[in-house]
Amino acid sequence: MKRAVLFLGILSLSTFVFAQEKPISQAEYVKMLYTLEKNFGKKDEVVAALRTRGIDFVVTDGLRSLTRSKGKNDDELKRAFEEAGRRRTTGVTAKPLSEAEAADIIAKTRSKTLEAVAEMPDFVVKQQIQRSAAYAGTGNFRNLDRLVVAVSYRASGHEEYKVLSLNGVIQNNPQPKSSYEEAGGTSSTGEFVTVLATVFKPESDTKFNYVDTDEIRGRKALMFDFDIEKEKARQQITSSAATTVSTTAGMRGRLWIDRETFRVLRIDSEATEIPETFPVRSAKRLIDYEWASIAGEKYLLPLVSDVRLTHRESKAVFETRNLIRFKDYQKYGTDVTIVEEDDVPPEEKP
Repeated sequence: MKRAVLFLGILSLSTFVFAQEKPISQAEYVKMLYTLEKNFGKKDEVVAALRTRGIDFVVTDGLRSLTRSKGKNDDELKRAFEEAGRRRTTGVTAKPLSEAEAADIIAKTRSKTLEAVAEMPDFVVKQQIQRSAAYAGTGNFRNLDRLVVAVSYRASGHEEYKVLSLNGVIQNNPQPKSSYEEAGGTSSTGEFVTVLATVFKPESDTKFNYVDTDEIRGRKALMFDFDIEKEKARQQITSSAATTVSTTAGMRGRLWIDRETFRVLRIDSEATEIPETFPVRSAKRLIDYEWASIAGEKYLLPLVSDVRLTHRESKAVFETRNLIRFKDYQKYGTDVTIVEEDDVPPEEKP
């Protein structure tokens, strides 16, 4: 299988035009799920419907179970369904923001984000990475391997990666690299600062659009869609097989902004303007952020990243998934060590 590398933040979400804009009824949603069971390639359309139209029914355990079984336990679908349920429960859609109010929130978030980027300390963190793959559109992912990677981040923005273990086998004397692509397969970088910095730096000329409200891990959030043209975003995607080829892409997606602190709690992004001839056809990434303590100070840093790339290989089209958990943020220079639970596949953990 070809190796694909994601160096910034990416996501690919197809658009869908709906005949009606009223909230989805329970009967309609169940019908959507049974359609997915026959044609999982319609998943993006269902996700888009949940996000744009919402639902008019109560989320129950029975509907959650049906979503898992008919939707092939797809995380994006489950997440969109739960978000729609929360928005209905909290009285969303809330009163739309005026242009001035939306612009003020974005201005405050830009200021807070770029200030945090400038004050980011040097640190080390452990990444637990489960990699899997499927034929595109099926959702039937099979596990490929699991990695434990030590990442050293410098305030200058420089990142170094050391592969500490592969499928539970300790790697002797690992050397720092610019990414973990030495392990083959799909790799990604830039979760800590680069993605958010690209969205909010003034020269990106990012277009923002207020969408709705939501709740992220108990925090009330405001949802904004964003779009950056290719010439401004300049995200790099690399595909390696017999030869290595790279391209740049634009970026669009959605932000969840804490309405009290004006910090980004989640970003769901996709690559845009990928050349038709490029092997990687779509690249997606979702990052959840949480507060972490480093040397007695609190910083908002990645908690989980879900990276997905779809690429052509001969006549087949594959989708790869890297589920990355960030563990044990510590001050720079601290040794990152392997513990017993690092070698347990995520699905086997209690």
